[in-house]
Amino acid sequence: MSQQETVGPLTDAVGYVLKQAASALRAGMDAALRPLELTVPQYACLELLGQHPGLSNAELARGAFVTRQSMNGVLRGLQDRGLVSRPATAAHGRALPTELTPAGRQQLHEASVAVRAVERRMLTALSPSAQRRLRDDLAACAAALAEPGGTPAGE
Repeated sequence: MSQQETVGPLTDAVGYVLKQAASALRAGMDAALRPLELTVPQYACLELLGQHPGLSNAELARGAFVTRQSMNGVLRGLQDRGLVSRPATAAHGRALPTELTPAGRQQLHEASVAVRAVERRMLTALSPSAQRRLRDDLAACAAALAEPGGTPAGE
C-alpha cells in the first residue's frame, strides 16, 4: 500500500485538520454561549428561526445537524424559557411551525454577536479574500461528499 493510499501523517490530513478547526470552533462557541445559558444546538435553532420563521421540527433538525428527537428536546427547552412559540395543533398536516418570541429575538441577537466574535477570532489570520475562498472550498468539499458515491460528478 503506497503512502498516497493511506491517510499518512495526521498533521498533513485535511480531514484531521478540519476536525481540529471544527472542535476549536465548537469549544469557542460553547464558551461564548454559556453566559447566555444556550447550547450550540439551541443557538443554531434560534439562528435558523431568525432567518426562516415557521420552520418545522424536521427542518430545524436538518439545519442544526441534530436528530429530530434531539430537536424536540431543544425546542421544549427554548419554549419553556419563552424564547420560541409553537401552536398546540398543526394548521396543516403534523408539522408545528415554530417562531421566535420577542425574548427569543433578543436572545438570538446577543448569541449571534457572541458567535460572530468567535468566528472573527478564528479567521483573524486570513484576509477577506482568503476567508471567502475557505468558505467556498469547504462548501465544495461538502458538496462533493454529498454526491452519490462521495465523488464529484465527472471524476
